[in-house]
Amino acid sequence: MQSIMGCCDSRVCVLLLFVGISSPPCDFFIPPFIICRFLAIPLLWPVKLLPLRRAGSVLMDGMGGRSFNLNVFLNLFVEQNFWRKLGDLGLLGITAPVEYGGSGLGYLDHVLAMEEISRVSGSIGLSYGAHSNLCINQLVRNGNEAQKEAHIPKLSSGEHIGALAMSETNSGSDVVSMRLRAEKRGDCYVLNGNKFWITNGPDADVLIVYAKTDPNSQPVARGITAFIVEKGTPGFSTAQKLNKLGMRGSSTCELVFEDCKIPEKNILGHLGKGVYVLMSGLDLERLVLSGGPLGIMQAVIDHAFPYLHTREAFGQKIGHFQLMQGKMADMYTRLTVCRQYIYNVAKACDKGHITPKDCAGTILYAAECATQVALDGIQCLGGNGYINDYPMGRFLRDAKLYEIGAGTSEVRRMVIGRSFNALYK
Repeated sequence: MQSIMGCCDSRVCVLLLFVGISSPPCDFFIPPFIICRFLAIPLLWPVKLLPLRRAGSVLMDGMGGRSFNLNVFLNLFVEQNFWRKLGDLGLLGITAPVEYGGSGLGYLDHVLAMEEISRVSGSIGLSYGAHSNLCINQLVRNGNEAQKEAHIPKLSSGEHIGALAMSETNSGSDVVSMRLRAEKRGDCYVLNGNKFWITNGPDADVLIVYAKTDPNSQPVARGITAFIVEKGTPGFSTAQKLNKLGMRGSSTCELVFEDCKIPEKNILGHLGKGVYVLMSGLDLERLVLSGGPLGIMQAVIDHAFPYLHTREAFGQKIGHFQLMQGKMADMYTRLTVCRQYIYNVAKACDKGHITPKDCAGTILYAAECATQVALDGIQCLGGNGYINDYPMGRFLRDAKLYEIGAGTSEVRRMVIGRSFNALYK
């Protein structure tokens, strides 16, 4: 399978579509095509990105043409080397340097991949984001040469699955209150404690874990260190998988550390600088993950708009009623505005202009718009939107995650507000 980097660099007017990849259980469905895309995105994409589109075929090959069942899909993801197929396409290490097996592309490319994968499955998109950005990109930005050479090639190929472990039961947004301890003993650090809500936790081979190495440090943030933890390390285990409202095809669990010895060489960045590692990647995490809500919104539109022009009531297609036209207009406008905002911020980040308020703004607005678009999609389908034979309920449950994960909407508003406060000191 040809990787992204195997394509030429000439530029053409290309939009990255996973055409016809959804597999709904309904006869009325028109496969996803060019709905609301060419009208709103007059951008030029390099030909080298075309293989992203082929990931749709990979997903359908994995599904074997069956109706989209997330439980089946999760088994395929773990047991049938689905992850490695994404690695073959160059998607997993999309921002990693070529010398480490990555594709060497930028954050706009990463957002596009996140969007299109999430359009097929919000769950797989979430796991993809945790792997490719929260894990791989942090290693790229903060790892030393030995760490990069040891982990990035296998993560980029799909041989290994990555995760990041920051949150605990009593420390999500308040990250510096974490209780996982790392005590220095010889040339190792011994970890004791737990992490919670960890995406990819049950399946991860490589995890970036944050722990307190100096609980008495002032300020507290200076006592946190990032560690690279590998699956199978004695004293490290995963507890129960969490039964979530949405994103059910993305495995999430609790991590347990009981006298878990991590060699000093596995410190990511520098001792006591874990918060710097975390915060330096948080803006880009929010930006890349904002592609998830974009994909979900497009999926809603891909299902709702054809339905509105197939279902009849009172002698005409229901999409011709003015109230339904209004919903289509609102859904389309929300998606298009979010897409343009996110793409422009991503292009700025690729040029080195990373602004926390805009990275927070992209996922803040896209997440809330995705929830509303999903609600509108349910309303468009009426009774069918409320039953699980149709995917609208899944879109809503998946969309809600993005108002909570990667910093809640409230925290994002605080980040934006503080950035303006700083201008008037």
